[in-house]
Amino acid sequence: MKSWPKVALSEIAPIIRRPVEIRQDQAYPELGIRSFGRGTFHKPSLSGADVGSKRLFRIEPGDLVFSNVFAWEGAIAVASPVDTGRFGSHRFITCVVDDDRANATYIKLYLTTSQEGRAQVLQASPGGAGRNRTLGVEKMGLIPIPLPPLAEQQALVAHLDALAEKTRQVEAHLDAVERDVEHLLALRFRDAIADVPLLPMAKVAPLVRREQSIDLNGSYPELGIRSFGKGTFHKPPLSGGEVGTKRLYRIEPGDLLFSNVFAWEGAIAVAQPEDTGRFGSHRFITCQANPELTTAEFLRYYFLTDDGMLKIGEASPGGAGRNRTLGLEKLMAIEVPTPPLAVQQTFDRLQTEVAALKAKHTAIREANAALLPATLERIFSAGATAHA
Repeated sequence: MKSWPKVALSEIAPIIRRPVEIRQDQAYPELGIRSFGRGTFHKPSLSGADVGSKRLFRIEPGDLVFSNVFAWEGAIAVASPVDTGRFGSHRFITCVVDDDRANATYIKLYLTTSQEGRAQVLQASPGGAGRNRTLGVEKMGLIPIPLPPLAEQQALVAHLDALAEKTRQVEAHLDAVERDVEHLLALRFRDAIADVPLLPMAKVAPLVRREQSIDLNGSYPELGIRSFGKGTFHKPPLSGGEVGTKRLYRIEPGDLLFSNVFAWEGAIAVAQPEDTGRFGSHRFITCQANPELTTAEFLRYYFLTDDGMLKIGEASPGGAGRNRTLGLEKLMAIEVPTPPLAVQQTFDRLQTEVAALKAKHTAIREANAALLPATLERIFSAGATAHA
C-alpha cells in the first residue's frame, strides 16, 4: 500500500490577503461559498456606500477559499475563472496553493469530502453547538494534508472529475425519464376526464371523522402531510397528557387527506398501509372515497393538477402567505370529474407503476450521491499515513 506524507496546510497553501480600497462610486460584486463542497456562487454587487467600513478582499481564480463560519460544514471552494473580479469579506480566508507541490482541487476534496479532512476542519473550528463555530486561522494552517506526488494528485482529480460527470449524466437521464412519465400521466388523465360528469365531493368522497378518546396513559402517534403532493410523514407520538384537550382523529389507510392550512400548496395525500394507527388533529380533513364512484388516488391526482389546485385555492380563503384555511363546506362543494370506475382504476395502476419507477430512481440517486464520497474515502484512507 502506498503511503503519503502529511504536510501542514500553511506550508503548501499560505493565506494571502488582497485588501481593496473602497471607492464610493464603484461596485463590488461579492462571492459566496456553498456548503458541502458545492462550489462558489455570485452575490449581487455592493456600491461603495453599501460597503461602508466593511473590509473587502479581492479573490483570484485558483484561490482556495474558506468561509470561516461555515467551513466546518464544507464551505470550502476553489475560485474559478468565472469568479474573476469578485470580492470576499473578512469572513473569507483566501489561500494561494503552491502549484509546484499541490493541486487546489485535491486539497478542497480532501477537506470537504473525506471523513478525516472534515474532522480536521471541524476540530479547527471551535465554538458552540449548531452553526456558532468559527474556523481559526492558526488552527487551519496546522491541518495536516496527505500529499502524494503532484502528478498523482492531478490524476486523482481528473479521475474524480470524470466520475462526477458520469454521475451528472445519470441524474440528467433519470430527470428526463421522470419528465416523460409525468407527461404521459398528464395525457392519460386528460383523456380519462374528457367530457365526463362532475359530482360534488360530498357525494364522491364525503368527510369522515373518527374521534379518538384520550387516555392520559396512552400514546398517540400523529401523521403529517407534506406540501406539493409529497405524501405523508410520521410525527413522534404524543402522550395522553401532551394531547390534553386537543381532539385527535384516527386515520385509516386509503383515506384522502387534506391539511386545512396547507392544502392550497398541495398538502394533499392518501394514507398508506404504513400509516395505520396514526392520528390527525382537527386541522386534518379526512375524506373516504365512495368505492362505487371513485378512488382516493384518482382524486388525489386531480386535486394536484392546475385545475384541482385552483379549486382548492378558491376554497381556502385568507390573507397573503400561509394564512389560508380550507373550508369544510367549500371542499365538500367542489365538483370533481368522475369517469367510469374502471377507467379510474386503470389510471391508478399507471400511477402505481410510475411510483415504483420513481422509487427505483430514488435508490439509484442515493447510490449515485454516495459514489464520489465513497471513492474519495477509499483513496484517502488507503493513501494517507500519520507521519508528517
